[in-house]
Formats: sequence, C-alpha cells, structure tokens
Amino acid sequence: MAQRQWYVYIIKASDESLYTGITVDLNRRLVEHQEGKVGAKYFRGRHALGVVYSEDNHNRSSASKREAEIKKLTRKAKLELIDSVIYHL
Repeated sequence: MAQRQWYVYIIKASDESLYTGITVDLNRRLVEHQEGKVGAKYFRGRHALGVVYSEDNHNRSSASKREAEIKKLTRKAKLELIDSVIYHL
C-alpha cells in the first residue's frame, strides 16, 4: 500500500503573520482555513490569504518534524525561506 504524501505549508494571513501547518491535501486545507469552519483557531479574527510556501514528498513523521523546525524559525528566517523558493524557481 502506497504511503500518503504529506505537505508542510506556510500561509500568509491578513495581518501579515505566517501560519505553518501540515496536510495531505494542500488545496482543501487552504479552503478550510479560509472558510473558518474546520480550519485552525489561528484564523479566527484574521483571514488566510494564500499559501506562500510548501514542501512535498514528506511522510507524516517527516512532515511533523519539518513543521516543528519551521515554527521555531524567526519571522525573518521564514521570510528568507519563502524568498529562497520564489527566486529559485
């Protein structure tokens, strides 16, 4: 049986903050955050604007570990991570 592919993502919020999470369906999860019904409590009082960074090819364990690593980064380091992908496409 094939393993599910997990994504690690960063969403930019309406207050310019950055939210990091994991999912198996990036598009569905963004919609959930935007609609606010089953999304993170983080988005109550702010809106999810869009995914600004994502990594794929993770399993559940590696996605959770990477999410924790990213959450420990400073805002500046997160922005540099986002910029590194944008400029190297």
